[in-house]
Amino acid sequence: MTEPTLDIVAIGNAIVDVIAQADDDFVTSEGVAKGSMRLMDEATSDSLYSRMGPGREISGGSAANTVAGMAMLGCKGGFIGQVADDQLGAVFQHDIRANGVRFDTPTRAAQPSTARCLILVTPDAQRTMNTFLGASQYLPASALDRDLIASAKILYLEGYLWDPEEPRAAMRAAIQIAHEAGRKVAFTLSDTFCIARHGDDFRTLIAEGTIDILFANENELLALTGGTDFDEALRSVSAQVETLVVTRGAQGAVGVQKGETASVPAEPIEKIVDTTGAGDLFAAGFLAGQAQGRSLEDSLRMGAIAAAEVISHYGARPEAKLDQLVQARLG
Repeated sequence: MTEPTLDIVAIGNAIVDVIAQADDDFVTSEGVAKGSMRLMDEATSDSLYSRMGPGREISGGSAANTVAGMAMLGCKGGFIGQVADDQLGAVFQHDIRANGVRFDTPTRAAQPSTARCLILVTPDAQRTMNTFLGASQYLPASALDRDLIASAKILYLEGYLWDPEEPRAAMRAAIQIAHEAGRKVAFTLSDTFCIARHGDDFRTLIAEGTIDILFANENELLALTGGTDFDEALRSVSAQVETLVVTRGAQGAVGVQKGETASVPAEPIEKIVDTTGAGDLFAAGFLAGQAQGRSLEDSLRMGAIAAAEVISHYGARPEAKLDQLVQARLG
């Protein structure tokens, strides 16, 4: 077994976020619940894009946000995801590489176009996401870089990409590569709708010991177990994974690792502007702490610091220097 040269390799949807302010009436007129995420086809996406206010285009995608955040915390990482050979694909490639993340997945020449998420941010900082998954859903197992995956301490996978058959097969293959190399596998449940569709798969992965580090928010944890008691759900799932991390919004977060439990409050913030990427950056801070050999509690605090930074402005990529924020708070 060789020593890892990277801290993380993430596999997920390669998406460009288009973020625009909107009022409640506009969101209601779209027939979508505020704060939710809906999937749409390309024509519907194009129609909404034409009616949105001025937007900012920023590379996104859950796992990509996490690995980019880790890079900002001094970690070395790579990303595997599918973009098309088009303008938004070029935007994604540039942004993630500019953050110091290795991204070598070949572009896809055929339709559909690169994925995009049209995010409507209302004055209360709620974000309503309207997603066209496009090329990101066509990541084949043949696009996996086996050496890249085997070189990382942690393989990080997002539940959002479990839906389509092709990338699901690619992620299963990546898990095998990582475990054969003696690496950890981390998984984020992503959303309750992912659990509604693939809960049996997720529960099987967990029960079989395939997942070493599991991320969820409180609602996702309860959806996974089918229960209503948070403490019981925490006990049940933490008994099946080496590390369980659960975020609870304003109540902070709790982690259970090899029988040790720690909890941290949410970091104070003057104003919440946009909650896009909060969970992704929490995972970034936590995993960076683990990669740096920090304690469970300090890793949770790093997650809280990163999440607080990203919700203080528009977009799912940090604008402040995360490493300096952590240094100031934790040393």
